[in-house]
Amino acid sequence: MKKIVLSLLVIAALAFAGCKEKPKTEVPQQPAGMPAQGQLPPGHPATPGADPHAGMKAQEIPAGAGQKGKVTQTMNSGGYTYVEAANDKGEKVWMALPEFKVKVGDTIEFPVAPPMVNFQSKTLNKTFDKIMFIPGIRIVK
Repeated sequence: MKKIVLSLLVIAALAFAGCKEKPKTEVPQQPAGMPAQGQLPPGHPATPGADPHAGMKAQEIPAGAGQKGKVTQTMNSGGYTYVEAANDKGEKVWMALPEFKVKVGDTIEFPVAPPMVNFQSKTLNKTFDKIMFIPGIRIVK
């Protein structure tokens, strides 16, 4: 009797194991021109040596969303606009944002961000004591 029960258990276990669906190992085909899974397309910002900010546009800052200042210096280089602005107390701050049209004398509003200390711009060959990297500014009219 024990042999029959044992045989039935073995047969049931084998039948159960045979019914399990096996995992599919087939890799789906990539559409033509698409990188393989886990690879980045050429020119992707995360590709080593690529500019992570390439193609970024400055964002318009809503009214009242930051501090105000008057532009005292501005320059464009390497896809960025560097702006120095002074508040009504004469305190000056440098900021960098994606390229944006602004001129000396403009009153601007800008968001406050933690500054980078001793930032060296290779394209300007200049070191900024403190500079904020911000998404954009708003020209106050």
